[in-house]
Amino acid sequence: MSQAVKNIRIEDFSYELPDERIARYPLNPRDSSKLLIYNGHEISESHYRNVGDYLPNDTLLLFNQTRVVQARLIFPKNENTNIEVLCLEPMDLPDLQQAMQSSSPIRYKCLVGGARKWKSGKLAMTSAVGTVLYAEKIERLEGSFCIEFSWEGNKHFAEILEEFGRTPLPPYLNRAAEEKDKSTYQTTYAKLDGSVAAPTAGLHFTENLLEQLKTKGVQEEFITLHVGAGTFKPVSSDTMEEHEMHAEEFFVEKSVVETLLKNLYKNVIPVGTTSMRALESIYWLGAKLLVNPKLNDYHITQWEPYQNEANPQAEDALKAVLNHLNQKSADMLIAKTQLIIAPGYKHHICKGLLTNFHQPKSTLLLLVASLIGDRWKDIYSYALQNDFRFLSYGDGCLILPHSIKNN
Repeated sequence: MSQAVKNIRIEDFSYELPDERIARYPLNPRDSSKLLIYNGHEISESHYRNVGDYLPNDTLLLFNQTRVVQARLIFPKNENTNIEVLCLEPMDLPDLQQAMQSSSPIRYKCLVGGARKWKSGKLAMTSAVGTVLYAEKIERLEGSFCIEFSWEGNKHFAEILEEFGRTPLPPYLNRAAEEKDKSTYQTTYAKLDGSVAAPTAGLHFTENLLEQLKTKGVQEEFITLHVGAGTFKPVSSDTMEEHEMHAEEFFVEKSVVETLLKNLYKNVIPVGTTSMRALESIYWLGAKLLVNPKLNDYHITQWEPYQNEANPQAEDALKAVLNHLNQKSADMLIAKTQLIIAPGYKHHICKGLLTNFHQPKSTLLLLVASLIGDRWKDIYSYALQNDFRFLSYGDGCLILPHSIKNN
């Protein structure tokens, strides 16, 4: 199985996406976006505000409550030159949550635009309220830099980014971030700072829609996976074997694992590819704990699922995670995942998916195909022919494989 997935040709997951079909701005209200529904047989369409009419009986929706940080910093180098710094992940703290709460100088892995013009020395800029932020280039890494940030006062780094930063819009939007992106490129339920990209399937949900779904008996739970810039990393190799998946940090409360265990044989549907990645990674962490209950390395590697011949039952894997958390007296699972979900992957937790329309030749498109095989081509063809809007600010689809019974 491992080699079959590694041999997948990314060229087989390409399609023609005209530039005018990329949504540059979101619709208002959010739930007025179009919704394509694929029920395993037929394709139909509606709007997100009606999603409750199409969700199966006994649905548990899993949302990613990560919050996008204003991670794009523009430092003036001189009167004519700016240096753009995009904060990716902390280098001297164990997880993003601690980094966001830091009030001391912090070293971050960053992408730097105009790095050649920044030979040495500290850059500085002053906010509208008078705070001064400094940046110093510590070392060059592979494809990025280690930058040390320091500032005056005792503000947390999350507050500093909010004060100085700009919204890190995806490069394919091909426009500068505007003030309103700070709210529109954020889910209504965003809670924990850390992402440099929004979990965009969740952008369609309004508070009113969430209340409607509760009234209809749809359960909801929240996990956190901090989306990294690697989510936009194109697959440049011919086959998946040479592509290195990006790692992302995720946080899951013990109570959520308990809810999953109780609802395992119902319709667990993640809102977005990031939610699916986190949910399936919980399973694989449980599988590792069944083999080694004293496991301390909470990192799911790229090919791990495909090298395992004997996959445990999902119930046993989730119980192993719960037992481990209980033994550690921990209320939160904190882990990292490089999991690639592609055709040939067996889903252990998720029964369907709510998601946006993704870029050609992307790992996110492979994830969609893992659920429905080549039918992704029919879905995308329908969307292109029927005026659906694509990518982050675009419309979405509800994917329900054959095994699910609808209302």
